[in-house]
Amino acid sequence: MRAFHFALPLALPLALFASAASAQGKFQSCLSGLRSAAAERGVSGTTFDRAMAGVEPEMKVIEAMNNQPEFKTPIWDYLGTLVDEEKVAEGRAMLRQHASTLAAAEKRFGVDRHTIAAVWGVESDFGNAKGRWPLVQSLATGACLAPRRNAFFRGELIATLQIIQRGDLRPEQLMGSWAGAFGHTQFIPSTYMRLAVDGDGDGRRDLVDSIPDALHSTANFMAKAGWVTGATWGYEVRVPRGYSGNSGRNPKRPVSHWAGQGIVKFDGSALNGTGNAGLLMPAGRNGPAFLVFKNYDAAYSYNGADSYALAISLLSDRLRGRPGVQGDWPTDDLPLSREQRRELQRLLIARGYDVGEPDGAVGSLTRAAIRDIEGKIGMQQTGRPGEKVLRALKGGRL
Repeated sequence: MRAFHFALPLALPLALFASAASAQGKFQSCLSGLRSAAAERGVSGTTFDRAMAGVEPEMKVIEAMNNQPEFKTPIWDYLGTLVDEEKVAEGRAMLRQHASTLAAAEKRFGVDRHTIAAVWGVESDFGNAKGRWPLVQSLATGACLAPRRNAFFRGELIATLQIIQRGDLRPEQLMGSWAGAFGHTQFIPSTYMRLAVDGDGDGRRDLVDSIPDALHSTANFMAKAGWVTGATWGYEVRVPRGYSGNSGRNPKRPVSHWAGQGIVKFDGSALNGTGNAGLLMPAGRNGPAFLVFKNYDAAYSYNGADSYALAISLLSDRLRGRPGVQGDWPTDDLPLSREQRRELQRLLIARGYDVGEPDGAVGSLTRAAIRDIEGKIGMQQTGRPGEKVLRALKGGRL
């Protein structure tokens, strides 16, 4: 037993070293193949070599791929951060500050300014969170080491190299998400190549440092995705107790079909809207429900997740002055707004926990502290920032 006990600490570093060495070898071998593939798409060897010089794999990309919030976070938590009062206030300020740009994009593409601003707010917090990953590194890691979606990462890496070769953007500007989305409204490189437009008239398409280019490009994206000018994305509805029919963005049915099922608007009035609609129940039969039309699909196409599309749609409504979600989410532990998350972090710091800067962004340090607090108050240790933990910290239950 003692021999095994002493051998274990030595074996683990050797295993990790071997794993890292294997990944590095696989990465370098993969780059050789990528160089040839990029050349077939018109990327010169000089461009490839300069862009890839010194690039090492970043395994946090793989970790991020397996923890996408759109698919792992409860819908009420996801919306609680992205469509809170702080975001609405910021969005209304942006509508005033960039009124002429938004009006021009609306006129040019037929997509209303509130939706354009909502995409901007959800994607990068109005330019405050464009991403910190060097695109070449994150995309090369995904292309060579991701367990799935390798073809996606290869295509986006080559598109990034094409952008660099054309001189559209400088390499140092190309910082973004782990999946390669960059700029104010987080276009992936291939989408940039297809749909980015010049919004400020300087002859360039700069989604990083030009707000007009980013907002016009987003409007162009939504228009190409099938946006119907003047139509609604949808609205909240009441579904009769015991309803057992279809739900989901698809299949869509005429509004009359849903009315025939006893469904009404949340305020009790009759359904309206042109075209077919789907019945969305993002938290199941016991949570809020929404009738969603073609414009919802346009928002969905931006990211491919109902939580994301609903955030865009609800934030656009809030920016128009309409109410947010009125039904109750099926939880007894409601989510925290960004200001409440900052308050939670300040209270954790006051108790001696190291959570970094109290900025409302809940990372691994904050989650670890929350898990410890949850254990002390007899809750399941999830690391989730909810009202129960905040109340316990404020109420001195510990």
